[in-house]
Amino acid sequence: MLVLRHDRKKADMKTISIVPTKYQHLLDDGRIQCDLCPRYCKLQEGQQGLCFVRGRQQDQIVLTTYGRSSGFCIDPIEKKPLHHFLPGSSVLSFGTAGCNLSCKFCQNWDMSKSREMDTLTDEASPESIARTAAKFGCPSVAFTYNDPTIFHEYAIDVAQACHEQGIKSVAVTAGYVCEEPRKEFYQYMDAANVDLKGFTERFYKQICGGSLQPVLETLRYLKHQTDVWLELTTLLIPGENDSEREMEQLTHWVVEELGPDVPIHFTAFHPDYRMLDRPSTPPATLVLARQIAMKNGIRYAYTGNVQDQEGGSTYCHHCHAKLIGRNSYQLSEWNLTADSTCNMCGTPCAGIIQSPPGRWGARRLPIRLQQIPD
Repeated sequence: MLVLRHDRKKADMKTISIVPTKYQHLLDDGRIQCDLCPRYCKLQEGQQGLCFVRGRQQDQIVLTTYGRSSGFCIDPIEKKPLHHFLPGSSVLSFGTAGCNLSCKFCQNWDMSKSREMDTLTDEASPESIARTAAKFGCPSVAFTYNDPTIFHEYAIDVAQACHEQGIKSVAVTAGYVCEEPRKEFYQYMDAANVDLKGFTERFYKQICGGSLQPVLETLRYLKHQTDVWLELTTLLIPGENDSEREMEQLTHWVVEELGPDVPIHFTAFHPDYRMLDRPSTPPATLVLARQIAMKNGIRYAYTGNVQDQEGGSTYCHHCHAKLIGRNSYQLSEWNLTADSTCNMCGTPCAGIIQSPPGRWGARRLPIRLQQIPD
């Protein structure tokens, strides 16, 4: 059943999973090209794109997972990771299935590489997601676990429903998207953590099945043409994207193209999916990457997926006082004024920061929307 966007609120969610999309065009050979992301999948009737969730039905490209999720969980916002967006708060997180990249190291491969619709156990309308976030006191909802680019229409509708409830929207994404859908999508996002997977075309092509340049274009767009709060994450894989030279180039680019106030998180790889033969990232590699970033002018650089209170905490870039102490996902110190300036010297701390901070802590709370009464 194809349901147009303006009809979705009226329809029973059990009938909605397939909806038409608009970023597509007919080719001379009869195939239809999907224009959502730079993969530009060219499809015959009945074929699916690489992402698995967008395919050709009834002579158009459709999204086949609208209103279906691989699960909901209330997380600390720091887990996304976002350290300068509503610190200490909770976020209602969910994803769907599929992905438009093919990263050999995928840490969420059971969802992002899923070809089984059975993984999409939860049915949820945009309005029910917004109501659930409000019921649990979550100030934001995150599209995560797999990339929201591929469930573009569903994510936008959820974001709109959340905004009607005063709830913000967060995209956790690889940023692999074309220009026009990018403009539409980020009209409805309040924050984004973009996974800058490496800083060479070789890495993106051979390890991720994509290209670096479209991601860099997304980052420039977010920083200079939107009000979306932006943070970056780079997962460092031994022998692949963790050299000092690459960290120098990456962090110089961030400062020059995005500015010193964009936080970056260096996170640890663990063997998974199709890279089981690689060792886990040594903590020292993350510490060195953080040091290189700060040396090159990035004011807020973090280590992740390791126990490192110094690397997880936020410091004033002027007087170096600890502004926000973190022990894993738990806030331990708060030395900011009500207007987000350093208690010691008055220097502003970049971000969307509320005072006092949230008190959610490190808890994770899986939930089933069907079991929550209206």
